[in-house]
Formats: sequence, structure tokens, C-alpha cells
Amino acid sequence: MARHAIISGGSIGGLFAAAALLRAGWTVDVYERSDMELAGRGAGIVTHDSLIAAFQAVGADLADLGVQVQDRVAYDKSGGVVSVLPFPQVVTSWDRIHQILRRLIPQGHYHLGRHITGYSQNASGVQAQFADGSTLQADLLVGADGFRSAIRAQMLPEVGPQYSGYVVWRALAHESNLPPAIHKGIFPNFAFFAPSGTQIIGYPIAGLGNDLRPGHRRYNFVWYKPVPAETLRGMLTDEDGNHHPVSIPPPLVRGEVLEDLRRAAMAQLPAPFVDILAHSERPFFTPIYDHHSPIMHDGRVALSGDAACVARPHVGMGVTKAAEDALALAAHAEGDLAGYSAARVPASLRAHLQARHLASLMLSPDPANSDGAHNKNLEEIMRQTATTVD
Repeated sequence: MARHAIISGGSIGGLFAAAALLRAGWTVDVYERSDMELAGRGAGIVTHDSLIAAFQAVGADLADLGVQVQDRVAYDKSGGVVSVLPFPQVVTSWDRIHQILRRLIPQGHYHLGRHITGYSQNASGVQAQFADGSTLQADLLVGADGFRSAIRAQMLPEVGPQYSGYVVWRALAHESNLPPAIHKGIFPNFAFFAPSGTQIIGYPIAGLGNDLRPGHRRYNFVWYKPVPAETLRGMLTDEDGNHHPVSIPPPLVRGEVLEDLRRAAMAQLPAPFVDILAHSERPFFTPIYDHHSPIMHDGRVALSGDAACVARPHVGMGVTKAAEDALALAAHAEGDLAGYSAARVPASLRAHLQARHLASLMLSPDPANSDGAHNKNLEEIMRQTATTVD
């Protein structure tokens, strides 16, 4: 009889864990607290060789995965090219990856609107506790419920996400809306603008419905911008005066916050990036948090993906880390989960520390680099952003 695993969280980390365990012969049920199918608002995801290998290991169909970019190109404040680094890479979207993995979950085994709030254990297994008061027993419970994980909060109450001092603004511009000069000069590239204290990156991704046809794609605009904690509180307050303590739904971001963004863009960014922002859909921001768990298991309970560790997005390893967690979990699930924890805690820590290092290069003040043309760390930033952490 197949052993049964319960996955708390139906996002990418939970789906990867489910797919890996299914491949290893487990029966799996995924429980997602949202009562609607998840979507990533078009967020871009940079792929790595190890991510492709993980997809192949769980039997995923990688047809039309994303957009191939060839070069990383850094610009200065005037819009001139500072550096070009050949770096072929496929960039995709959160929605496409979720779609690929969602197809691997058997009908009837992905449950929306079911929130797992905690667990208990005994000699016969682990019991998942739901918000409605019900419980379910299994041989394994996987906490893949994100950086605010209820499973981690019970397992490691002292570990929680810490605000880093800056936010990431994201926006998507449709390829067909971009002026010809921007489309020719910037659209094909993985772009950087890295003056002192802030950073822009951007790259093309598929259009709606994973449309990869030229003219139907989108450009993913990403701006890391320092925000003091007291200012952040105001940004997380909506028009009705309601404060959202961790993040705010994009439609609730106040108009004056968006106007502040546009004014800052006009003052600080090269004209091509200002134009991209001007031709984008409504921008939204996310405060940057991070945390690292010193262990990733408790008896027959395991943490995976962002529930275990959030590395700041500069390394672009969130999805890849979750995929590698999933494969390691499936390899150790039949035995003592201490082996899983021993394998993945150091790997997560490397990503966590590398992301902090890249953030320090970005945020360190350097009056000589106000225009982005004199960044002494530019080559390291260009080579290590969104690349595999060894």
C-alpha cells in the first residue's frame, strides 16, 4: 500500500514536492488555503540547469517553457551601454511553471480552500490540523506554505521573516506597446541599471497564456528600492486606512504611492526604463524579507521551499531551491528525515547568504557611482544575479 503524504500549500514549492513524491510512489494530497486557483501576476522566473533537471526528474513537459535571452547588458543613467556579458538563459513566468506542475497532480488530489494551521504526531503518523477544526492523518506532512508558514511557526517559533530595508517594484509592459527604439535596444536583453543604492533589472517573458510569439510577449520590469520601515508602513496602508502588516494586494496600493514611484523613476532611472514603466500595467510592490531555518524536519514533518528558507530574489533561486528541496525530500521520505534536513539546510544557507551578499553590493553607498557607469561591483553583480549558487 502506497504511503500517504499531505502537502500544506499549493504554490510552486508544494506542487514540486507533490510531483517528486508521486514520482517516488507516494499517494499525495495538496491542500491550498486559497479558494481560487493561484496566479503569479506574471512574475518572471529565471531558469537554471538544475531547475531544468528537476523538471525532467518529475516528468514535466517543458515545451514552450519561456523566452531565450542571449546577453546581459548594463546601462548608465543616460541610457548608454556600460557592459555586455554573453549569458544565454531561458526566462519564464511563475504562471507557466505553476501550470506545468499543476498538470502533474491527479484529479481530485489538489484541494482549494483548505487551510492547514498546525500538526500533531504519534506513533502511527502525523495529523494535519485544519482551520475548520478537522484533522487528517498521513505518513508525512510537508510544510510548503510559504514564508509565513504555519508549519514552520509551530516547528520553529523563533524563526520568522525579517524585513530587509527595501522593496521590489514590479511591472509588466506588453511588447506591442513599447516604442520601437526601446523594443530594439532593450527588449531582447537581460538588462541592468546599477547605480549606488538601488538596482533595476528587466527581461522579456511570455505574453498572456504563455504566448511566445514575437510581438505578443511582455517585458518584466523589476526595481529594488530602499524604503525605511516607517515609510513602508504608510505604503502598506490602503485608501480606507487599513494597514496590511506584511504585504498589500496590488489593487489596494494607494494612488499617491504610485505617483511617488513615477516621480522617483523620472528622477533616478534612464529614460528607456522610465518609458517601459510608463507603458506598463499597474505596478505593484513587495517588501523584501528573508529567513533561514536551522532544521527542516520534525519527526514526520518536513519544511520545503520558502517555508524553510527565503533567499532574497537577487539570486533568482526561489523556484530552483524549492525544486531541489522536493527531490531531496522524495529521496529521504521513506527513512529518517534527518538526512533530508542535513542535505538541504546547508544548501539553503548558501543561497540565503549569497542573496544577502548581492544585496550588500547593491545597497552599499558609492557617490562615484551615481550614474550607474562606475559600479566597481558591476561584473560580479551581472555574473551572480539569478544564477545557480554552488
